[in-house]
Amino acid sequence: MNNLQIIEYYYQYHQAELLAFVSSRLGGIEEAEDIVQDVFLRLLQNTSPIIEGTLHALAFTIARNLITDYYRRKQWATKYSMQSLDYKQAITADDEAARPLSVHEMTAFLERGLLRVPEKCRELYRMHIYDGMQVSDISQQTGENYKSVEYRLGIARKEIRKFLRHIS
Repeated sequence: MNNLQIIEYYYQYHQAELLAFVSSRLGGIEEAEDIVQDVFLRLLQNTSPIIEGTLHALAFTIARNLITDYYRRKQWATKYSMQSLDYKQAITADDEAARPLSVHEMTAFLERGLLRVPEKCRELYRMHIYDGMQVSDISQQTGENYKSVEYRLGIARKEIRKFLRHIS
């Protein structure tokens, strides 16, 4: 018998047993049916030869692992939703300092900080931040030396960091 025939036989005679095992661990029939279906899909996707004598243990092992994965996902989703809820409750109109900045506000802060930077450094920094250009790309586009561009970007970064430190 080939793998497909062995799995078909096992499905016909042991699917209900596997479903009972999974549903007893989950408490819900819908999730259990999904997991049992995934067990058989994984068995069908298995390329190594399946032995009839070990198929029962293999199916239950796959089911146990899928149940564990289900509870891990459920735990993570619960944890994430609680953190999200806590975060939303923490942000109130009274607590303006804790409010995350919008892109527009952050851009305005950045532009205010750039006013402290020399014009040549300012343009290179804008090319780097807004256009996402690397130092080599900026060097090629402006026709300046690579090290010169790198130096001027360093000056701009220092000034922006200094400016943002004073704001926060």
